[in-house]
Parts: sequence; structure tokens; C-alpha cells
Amino acid sequence: MQTISNTARADTANYLAALAFAERRALHSFFDQHVIEDAPGRYIAVDEGDYDALPMTIIDRVVHTVPGRMSDEF
Repeated sequence: MQTISNTARADTANYLAALAFAERRALHSFFDQHVIEDAPGRYIAVDEGDYDALPMTIIDRVVHTVPGRMSDEF
């Protein structure tokens, strides 16, 4: 029998919400979208274009990256 705690469910729900936001945002951006663990069990999505260069404190917390999907090649 597998037991999943409410904390694990909440962590997963928070991650999936941040991932969905990053995927939606990537459709309309030239820049990569990063899902970052902001605090234990808390995730946010940031646009790479919002920063000059991502500081190492943010890079170390990246858990997933969605590539930007806009292109100038048309």
C-alpha cells in the first residue's frame, strides 16, 4: 500500500501549477521559463528575460526549464 501525505500532494500541486504557468508563458516569449523552488514545497515560474543574467542563487534552485517558443524566423 502506498501512502502519500497531504504535504506531498500540496508540493506536487504547487509544482504542477508553476509548471503549467511556465508552459503557458513560454508560448508567448522568446526567453526560457524556469520553475524555481522558492521555499520547500513552494514553486514559482520566472522568465529568463526578466533578468540580465540569472544569479547563481536562482540557478541553484531551478527544477525545470521550459524553452521559449516564439521565433523571429518567419
